[in-house]
Amino acid sequence: MSETTAETAAQHPVRVMVVDDHPMWRDAVARDLAAAGHDVVATAGDGPEAVRRAKAARPDVLVLDLNLPGLPGVAVCKELVGENPALRVLVLSASGEHADVLEAVKSGATGYLLKSASTEELVDAVRRTAAGDPVFTPGLAGLVLGEYRRLAADPAPAAPDEPKAPRLTDRETEVLRLVAKGLSYKQIAERLVISHRTVQNHVQNTLGKLQLHNRVELVRYAIERGLDDA
Repeated sequence: MSETTAETAAQHPVRVMVVDDHPMWRDAVARDLAAAGHDVVATAGDGPEAVRRAKAARPDVLVLDLNLPGLPGVAVCKELVGENPALRVLVLSASGEHADVLEAVKSGATGYLLKSASTEELVDAVRRTAAGDPVFTPGLAGLVLGEYRRLAADPAPAAPDEPKAPRLTDRETEVLRLVAKGLSYKQIAERLVISHRTVQNHVQNTLGKLQLHNRVELVRYAIERGLDDA
């Protein structure tokens, strides 16, 4: 891990909880994140314990394995994100199976990283996940976007009494279009010559207007309306 990465994490520590049923792996991940400057507020080794401790510790980011005893990782994710939409979940799994990735995202995970990732990649992924960026092991992001495009090709018919879609500002629409194209907040800020914080504010305002919970849902919303092709 580079000195710059450690300094960045230390300046903006993220409250992290690590969930994995292998004690040595769990402790190693927690130790690496703490050494990088993040605040590891809790760990857990099974599903029910993860739910209980996460509700008490209220981390910013949950680093979550999928294969857990007692309660599967996707169920843990769905329950915790359902109660606290502000929670970011970064799945850290040995499985790169497409079904596992899509199930994790559908349950509310913000990102998906394979356990083969380096310590520096993990530290950076936690920081980016906390900022709201979807973080995926290379190749998996395209899979998720492809699935959303497939679903968007046959959208469910709108209910007759469905309220009119909220009106976004031109800038919010512009940011939403770039989010749908897969750009990170940093890349969007550079493209539009605005600050990273301004991009975050536009995304948060858009989420509020559209009554969505996270960036993954925002990407799906944009793709369903063809904004990624604009």
